[in-house]
Amino acid sequence: MTTTMRAIEITKPGGPEVLQETTRPMPVADHGQVVLKVAYAGVNRPDALQRAGMYAPPPTASDLPGLEASGEVVSVGDGVSGLAVGDKVCALLPGGGYAEYVATPAAHCLPVPAGLSLKEAACLPETFFTVWSNVFTRGGLKAGERFLIHGGSSGIGTTAIQLAHAFGARVFVTAGSDEKCAACVALGAERAINYRDEDFVAVMKAEGGANLILDMVGGDYIPRNVATLAEDGRLVQIAFLQGPKVELNFALMMMKRLTITGSTLRPQSDLAKARIAQDLAEAVWPLIEAGKVKPVMDETFDFADAAKAHARMESSAHIGKIVLSVAGG
Repeated sequence: MTTTMRAIEITKPGGPEVLQETTRPMPVADHGQVVLKVAYAGVNRPDALQRAGMYAPPPTASDLPGLEASGEVVSVGDGVSGLAVGDKVCALLPGGGYAEYVATPAAHCLPVPAGLSLKEAACLPETFFTVWSNVFTRGGLKAGERFLIHGGSSGIGTTAIQLAHAFGARVFVTAGSDEKCAACVALGAERAINYRDEDFVAVMKAEGGANLILDMVGGDYIPRNVATLAEDGRLVQIAFLQGPKVELNFALMMMKRLTITGSTLRPQSDLAKARIAQDLAEAVWPLIEAGKVKPVMDETFDFADAAKAHARMESSAHIGKIVLSVAGG
């Protein structure tokens, strides 16, 4: 096996143009880890935040972007069971996915679901880990509840729509165009609200309010979300595209007995992520293999075109997931 590999590095904080191809040493599998030969790498907003200098990787993680990938196991470290060289998997990564090879904890790997390509499988880990842990574990979504998703056409949104629908929730979304709204309805949303034309607060209040809201927008959406929630409702915050600071009347939280929470995935412990992986294997992978849930694909870019992939994502024109083709397959 070669001792070096191609990779995409962040040369300095900035726009997509700071992503440049380079050569790095091959990773080595530490205790409990495997090394994957990457076929495809998912592109996610945390990658862009890291590129812009706004989301530093954990101290022990690679400085290369890339939080999910699919590929073939080529090396297995000490203490690993259940995985062998040659296995095809998709994996949640601590970083380093924009490379020909990457090391990751074996417990964060999941088999490529039957019927899915490696390209499709590369779109699963980051969004499915995020949605499962925030919507079902933290948010406690139950069948029959009214669930509002902001950014319904994003990778997170398209995943949340399908999983919530599959588990019997009533799904409502916001999106920024009629095309995106139609795509969300096709995936299982009961109602898609074009936020350029309608007020989601009024729409949801007419439905009785939201029992759960998943928000990645922040900014002035935060007080509007609080107004939208039904009694005993829950707001789960996973990002702040419009900023985290806002004036909020917390008396409403008390009066309606609301729960306001949130999380980020990357800083969580390896054990916490392994538990999410186990939940997904038991509760979600069978739905994927049965064809009830699937990754929604937007566009695939060549490895050398990582900058174009980031520009596509930051344009917000995409519907679903963007991936980099590293070795294909």
